Amino acid sequence: MKILFLDQSGKPGGAELCLIDIAKPYQNDCLVGLFADGSFKDLLEKNHIPVKVLTSQAIQVKKESSLSQGLASITQLAPLISKVIKIARNYDLIYANTQKALVVGAIASFFSNRPLVFHLHDILSPEHFSQTNRRISVTLANRASLVIVNSQASKKAFIEAGGKADKVEIVYNGFDPQNYISQESEVKQLREKLELDDKFVVGHFSRLAPWKGQHILIEAIAKCPPEVAVILVGDALFGEQDYVKQLHQQIDKLELQNRVKFLGFRHDIPLLMAACDLVAHTSTAPEPFGRVIVEAMLSGTPVVAAASGGAVELVEPGINGFLATPGNPQELTKVINTCLSDKQKTAAIAETARNTASQRFNVANIDRQIAQLLQELGIGNG
Repeated sequence: MKILFLDQSGKPGGAELCLIDIAKPYQNDCLVGLFADGSFKDLLEKNHIPVKVLTSQAIQVKKESSLSQGLASITQLAPLISKVIKIARNYDLIYANTQKALVVGAIASFFSNRPLVFHLHDILSPEHFSQTNRRISVTLANRASLVIVNSQASKKAFIEAGGKADKVEIVYNGFDPQNYISQESEVKQLREKLELDDKFVVGHFSRLAPWKGQHILIEAIAKCPPEVAVILVGDALFGEQDYVKQLHQQIDKLELQNRVKFLGFRHDIPLLMAACDLVAHTSTAPEPFGRVIVEAMLSGTPVVAAASGGAVELVEPGINGFLATPGNPQELTKVINTCLSDKQKTAAIAETARNTASQRFNVANIDRQIAQLLQELGIGNG
């Protein structure tokens, strides 16, 4: 089966990391077409996955765009769509991995007479998407042969937005457990380098944005003992620099300058997670999945997650992690203090999480699921 994958991003986010794992088994019979240049292209090449940047023009439409903005973008997309139609004729299937890829892929699918698969990595809710964009997404997705979603939460939101239930299959994100094994000596060395060897370290791993809730974690640790410190791993994107200023102001006001470190964008995520005593996921709006949660589990580090969206499908409180009400710093403080005071029980929870996540989210199992779904479309034999 020859597959043309489409993705709008030049930067590797959660959907893009997922695409690498999906495309790898097809690396001799696929092409990843990107709508922007950047580090994601480099990552694909590093994994020996054929990739081509299909346009140098930024696509202006955003998740909150109006109908007029959406329609204006169609004319802007015309040269790109034309190029994708030509390329698609050399492939058996178009696999759209993002929302903008769906728009281009759906039109190209129609004109090239190639089936379309849409991988939905988002929750199609009013918190994340304008009504216009939800309508466009659902209308086009309903024309696809298959819609893959990454959680029950994503499936529910898709159907509530008008998506056809019989098109949808749930496939959780996959991970290679081997990538999350760290040596104790390396962990110790990193903690010393970060001057955190005598601290109880709470890690937060995501871009710096209001809905990701870094401010909630900062408020929570203000009520924790002085030995509790935070590392914020990630950068501000999409013009969210004002939020970073607010975080620094909050830290100054609470006099936490010596307890919060901004580490920026990092490539050594598994090692950083292993160096933490707890990983906090604090999103204020429901997340479709929550890669960070599973990555923490695979790293052997206990995790506390915001109890909404896909996170509640990943975490069983007291068994493989902890849950806290989104936007509630008091509950977060309580969980942190519990982990600090009962390290033996917390370590047992983390060990359970690592063992179950290694099976449940193993990329080999996920790849088999996707291969089976694609074969059931009757397009090829893989």
